[in-house]
Amino acid sequence: MNSYHFKKPPLLTPEAGLLLIADPFLKDSHFMRTVILLCEHSPEGTLGFVLNQQTLITLNEVYEMSPPVELRLHIGGPVQTDTLHMIHQSPQHLEGKEISKNIYWGGKFESLGEIINEHPNETDKVKLFIGYSGWGTGQLEAEIKEGTWHLTKATSTLVFNTEPTEIWSQSISLLGEEYGYLKQLPYDPQMN
Repeated sequence: MNSYHFKKPPLLTPEAGLLLIADPFLKDSHFMRTVILLCEHSPEGTLGFVLNQQTLITLNEVYEMSPPVELRLHIGGPVQTDTLHMIHQSPQHLEGKEISKNIYWGGKFESLGEIINEHPNETDKVKLFIGYSGWGTGQLEAEIKEGTWHLTKATSTLVFNTEPTEIWSQSISLLGEEYGYLKQLPYDPQMN
């Protein structure tokens, strides 16, 4: 009798620079079919930003900058939704902490308007988030063990050059072709 086993991706543990890909059956309204870029993981907890929940709101509508910045905002998560966060690919202009190859978190937010206006081609190298996603000590590890999240390494192409509506399915592809079936699953299995 032959048995076939899918090759599993390497077992990853949470750390900065990884993507959390929501299991297709996760029903939490904040995280249904989301992809979260982890920016910090420590014994005290974890912080990241949802990549695929873009809003119609621009930075200029919520924060006065001179010169104005018309970048669209994303919903980073349900925690502290009165805060603004940035990831980018412009360390030479904005500084920040490198969390993965060519992906930086934070930096000189006050320089953003000037940088965007002097270098308009930089707008696709910056993402802004309202709020963030956070987990307390051991909480994320428990959710991963339950199968709520799949982990893979982030790529700057996926983070900055993929349409928000395509990020979840493209992230599934990063897990390997044996996970491709996840993209075909309905939102509600009872509707199948």
